[in-house]
Amino acid sequence: MRGHSPRGTRASTLLHAPVFLRGIRLGEVQNVLLDSEALRILGFDVLCGDGRNRFLPYATARLAGEAIEIDSTLTLLDQRLLDFYRSRGRKLTAVPELADALIQAEGALVLPLTAHC
Repeated sequence: MRGHSPRGTRASTLLHAPVFLRGIRLGEVQNVLLDSEALRILGFDVLCGDGRNRFLPYATARLAGEAIEIDSTLTLLDQRLLDFYRSRGRKLTAVPELADALIQAEGALVLPLTAHC
């Protein structure tokens, strides 16, 4: 993600995050798509205002508080590419143990240490 550092942000906070282009709300994150082999975010399944889902690559998004900003609608890719990433990745909602993972550089996810008594 470009711009604001996502460091310290939990992966689950990206679920249902609004997606904006210059202040215009384009849609909402329906799911965070993860690499199937590495702890890394590939991108987002975004439900757009026209009722269609599109793929938003992680590298083209910018975290802005509780929202995601993009610089161009061209970064919202069509259903064919969304299906491609859905079939090769995994959904954050299907891996609940990663919900509290912290987002690091390049979309890497790090599980927080839990306190043991």
